[in-house]
Amino acid sequence: MTIKVLIVDDSALMRALLTQVIGNAPDIEVVGAAPDPLAAREMIKTLNPDVLTLDVEMPKMDGIEFLGRLMRLRPMPVVMISSLTARGSEVTLQALEAGAIDFVAKPRADSDAALLAYGDEVRDKIRAAFGTRGRLATPRPEAPIRLANAGGGFSQRLLTSHLIAIGASTGGTEAIKDVLTLLPAEMPPIVMVQHMPETFTASFAKRLDSLSALHVVEAQGGGERLRPGTAYLAPGHSHLRVRRQGGMLLADLDKSELRNRHRPSVDVLFDSVAEQVGRDATGIILTGMGKDGAQGMLKMRNAGAWTIGQDQDSCVVYGMPREAAQVGAVAEVAPLGQISVRLLERLRKCERG
Repeated sequence: MTIKVLIVDDSALMRALLTQVIGNAPDIEVVGAAPDPLAAREMIKTLNPDVLTLDVEMPKMDGIEFLGRLMRLRPMPVVMISSLTARGSEVTLQALEAGAIDFVAKPRADSDAALLAYGDEVRDKIRAAFGTRGRLATPRPEAPIRLANAGGGFSQRLLTSHLIAIGASTGGTEAIKDVLTLLPAEMPPIVMVQHMPETFTASFAKRLDSLSALHVVEAQGGGERLRPGTAYLAPGHSHLRVRRQGGMLLADLDKSELRNRHRPSVDVLFDSVAEQVGRDATGIILTGMGKDGAQGMLKMRNAGAWTIGQDQDSCVVYGMPREAAQVGAVAEVAPLGQISVRLLERLRKCERG
């Protein structure tokens, strides 16, 4: 089956570039390119596309306003095309909250190799978005009663010795938000990898911090001490690793080679947690495209850590959790709205020994 794509972008250059890189795949067809949302509205009616690529900032009607109207009147998979700026990252996060499936940054076409890699990324995200079309009209399941005001009631020993590691990709910005905002302020430290460009992670951490009882920051590395009540997000330019030293848990960053085509990589983080924290850790793998995190989570489980994967029905893309389950890395599977509940239950069990 051929995936029909409509491009919406006010830049003639971007429309031409996206048409070129998307149209190189035999399973994807660009059926039209609109210069603004008003033209796109008419083209959607006549061309009936399967997936939309949508520029974040455009004249006549900005991308967020158009996306909101689209999701109310004709829900369809949307991949946002974002500029690599602070403003672009903030608007893109709003778009993901409004219902966009994923985003891709505008390309830095400084070489043929970079353009080829960009084309692969865009096409992969269009295919993943196409796979979600049957679930767009289904309301997100309601989360359980908010747990943040209940208090963790955990001992200082658990708060300083335990570590929670989370990995996510496509759909992960909302999934991570749903997990963190249900947790109380008194929690063991949390380390996280979400696949996104480096200009986006600071905005994402700031957004999570404003919504959660936890303190959420972008990890700084350099032996940074991991403190209870704080969640550390890997910056988009570096791998995040954990090490134990003198009874303390510390964070380091490095720009070593990509793993599974990603930096930061979930596998890199989970590997270090398995080696340095072992059975005193919890691993959580959420919605995402690809297999990053599966082998690292398996190492965590083999080291004695408890591991949980998001279930298929609540995933935007059931890729990373599926791969982890298939290799035997997942001890438990749960819907997104129950992961925080299961995590707190597990921590209380650890307290009881």
